[in-house]
Amino acid sequence: MTDANVASFEAFLQGWMVRQRDHLNELISAQQHLEEHQDAEIRQLINRVLCHYGQYYEEKSRIAHQNILLVFSPTWFSSLERTFFWVGGFKPGMAFEVVNTALEDLSEEQRQRLRQLNNETKVKERALNDELAKLHESFAAPPLVDMARNYGRVCLSRSFMAEDDAVLPSSFKETLERLVTNADALRRNTALKVVQILRPAQIVTVLIAVAELQLRIRSWGLDKDAESGGQGE
Repeated sequence: MTDANVASFEAFLQGWMVRQRDHLNELISAQQHLEEHQDAEIRQLINRVLCHYGQYYEEKSRIAHQNILLVFSPTWFSSLERTFFWVGGFKPGMAFEVVNTALEDLSEEQRQRLRQLNNETKVKERALNDELAKLHESFAAPPLVDMARNYGRVCLSRSFMAEDDAVLPSSFKETLERLVTNADALRRNTALKVVQILRPAQIVTVLIAVAELQLRIRSWGLDKDAESGGQGE
């Protein structure tokens, strides 16, 4: 079942990445010709891109339910990509870093709203980190508890990661799945709230920055792993 799950998600991700590049090209074209597009057209493009990300989370939720350990040790991502992982995905706070780097035309009101949202997001991130640390306290060695609390990363033993999650207690699997579900909800809700603060042209700029960063990191990571002859582990 694990091999089938991996093959299924890898096939999905390959197609998803192709569509990601297509959306990036659309966004760049729209940015270059903003004056030629109606506001409704830009919003339709934005909605298509957001739905594209939604499809990723739907597929991820499916595989997490089938084998939660695959989400914490995904073989379909490079070793470089996995360094950015926090509870099975990127940290929600990264959204604010991208916005602040990509946009120079934020109004003071937008900056204030983003700061408030960022503070609220940090509180929720810490709560999830604490939950993950408590889970480690009943399962892992003390050093891993500190890592979970500080970085929100699960470091399960190779004996578990090598097989599937059938060897884990059901309560442990259910807790891990709930943590990922809550972390994904925080990632999605944070992104949507950021979008609500920005103007359409700003959203296009941020979506371009996100896609370019993701694709660049993936390309670098795959190249690095190919040079090292494996997954960089």
